[in-house]
Amino acid sequence: MNHNTAGFTYKQISASGNICGIDGILGGIFVSSTTAGTVTIYDDPATGTATKIVDTVTLAIGWNPMPFAFAQGLNIVVGGTLSATVGFISG
Repeated sequence: MNHNTAGFTYKQISASGNICGIDGILGGIFVSSTTAGTVTIYDDPATGTATKIVDTVTLAIGWNPMPFAFAQGLNIVVGGTLSATVGFISG
């Protein structure tokens, strides 16, 4: 195994919250389970909802690529029931 290969930083989510407080790149979201779960993704260093990156979307089970840069931070609002892991690169 090549341990020098770059990968995503990750954060497991099941509720709304800030993922990253600085600029970076969202790689995608791996959904483990969902029951009518949705996400809305914002460019914000805290929990603000002024700058929308992705409007409310229902994600499929598995890897959902979302190669978007964010300038201030990454805030994800979860609706319904969702268990997922967010992959991102900060800074």
